[in-house]
Amino acid sequence: MDERDDLEPDEPDELDGHDDDEGSEPLVTIEIVGLSLYTHHGVEEAERTVGQRLVFDLSFDVSDCDATVTDRIEDTVDYGKVCELANLVAQQKNYRTLERLCTAIADRLLNDYEAHAVWVKAAKPEPPIALSVTEVSVEVWREAGEE
Repeated sequence: MDERDDLEPDEPDELDGHDDDEGSEPLVTIEIVGLSLYTHHGVEEAERTVGQRLVFDLSFDVSDCDATVTDRIEDTVDYGKVCELANLVAQQKNYRTLERLCTAIADRLLNDYEAHAVWVKAAKPEPPIALSVTEVSVEVWREAGEE
């Protein structure tokens, strides 16, 4: 017998933190860390011409994820397609700033996955600056309905 069978219908479901009476679906956060893409973005002409590697971290919240109930792969977000989407956005247009690039990726994730909120971080592991640094990065947070 499943532990969930012991719960009364009007009691909060202690296993997932949601009250079944409200009909709320659990919020699922999808995260991808360390997506390495070769891109042509930057202020310097050489960055846009020669290109450079950027490393992305992506995180977004969705509520329409039937896999929380069905446990079926086809009912969840395809992580590979999320990576391909980020790569597509990063290759479609050259941006001067990481801020604009992160926003373009965030907006696309919000739209394509009907996400509630999206966080995108882009890091330059070898920035073109005179001083020694490990990396520079930009983070953008967007919520559904923002313009």
